[in-house]
This record gives sequence, structure tokens and C-alpha cells, in this order.
Amino acid sequence: MKQVKAKVGQLRIIGGEWGSRRFSFTEQPGLRPTPDRVRETLFNWLSGDIQGARCLDLFTGSGALALEALSRGAGWALAVDLNRDVVSTLRSHLSTLNCSKAEVRQDNGLAMLGTPPAERYDIVFIDPPFHQGLLEPACAALEANGWLSEDALIYLESEDSPGRQSLPDNWQLHREKRAGQVWYSLWRRQG
Repeated sequence: MKQVKAKVGQLRIIGGEWGSRRFSFTEQPGLRPTPDRVRETLFNWLSGDIQGARCLDLFTGSGALALEALSRGAGWALAVDLNRDVVSTLRSHLSTLNCSKAEVRQDNGLAMLGTPPAERYDIVFIDPPFHQGLLEPACAALEANGWLSEDALIYLESEDSPGRQSLPDNWQLHREKRAGQVWYSLWRRQG
């Protein structure tokens, strides 16, 4: 029986302390690393807010958003994913970078949001697998269970326009764009 070799993807950190560093990851079903140009736009939007921020990267996948945030000066990042291989790979990348400002947790992101956190987060990245109905319940749980700081920023990546999503009433759209089939938007929480 012929063994199928796993496909390997590449991730490049764009800016900050680890800018231009490249990492490999095993491609998984539903794993779509945020493209370089989208990350560059997002982190331009966040440039005045990222320094020292506590970041939460739900459905982390390749870890591109958490790694980019840490490279650009985030004070802490919690990256969460259910996939054991994804978690192991991201832990390895952080070890290679000698980074101690992050935790990678293998967990169901929605279940984890069902309980209050030890500390609140300033910036949250939500880029769930598409067509699984995870985005809206994740947003509702963040708000309902005290995961967000008073004026937190929430980044959403989805297959639908931000206007078609049911999000907490106290979130105000800050910026939005579309790249191909992907909508991405940044929201600011109004405490």
C-alpha cells in the first residue's frame, strides 16, 4: 500500500522582531493561513494598539496571527486549536524563536469561551474554519463571559460580509476589506 505524504505549507512572518522568518506546517483540512497581504493590512490597522497587548488567537491553525502579533510587540498571546498536530507545530515554532510570551492550548475554542478567563484580552483574532457556524457563537461567548477588555479590538475573518453576521451590539465596525472569497474586518468593543 502506497503511503500518502502530507502536504507541507509555508508561513512567513512579515514584520517586527522576527520579520522574514519562515516556518513550515502540515496542511490540514480547513486550514487557511491568513495571506501575507491580509496580515500586512491587519497589522497596519493594529499598529497603534499591538505594543504590549494581550492577544487571543482562537482557531489558530498555522499560528500566523499569533506569531505576527508577538513579532510586532504583543505582550502575551494565547493560541487555541483543537488539532494536536497544529498545536505541536506552533509550540515548536515558539520554541525555535525562544519565545516565552505565549501559550498554545489544545482545546475546543467555543467550549473554552464558556467559562470566564483569568485575565481579559485586548486583541482577539477569530478565523474559524469556514461553513461550520463557529464565528457568531464565538463572538457572543467572548462578550457574555468577560473575555474582552473594555475597548478590545476583535479581528474577524469569514466567508460572509460583516453586515450579514449577528455580532454583539456594543461592537463597532472599525475597518473591513475583502480579498477574493474572504471578508476580514476589525471591530472595536465599546465598554
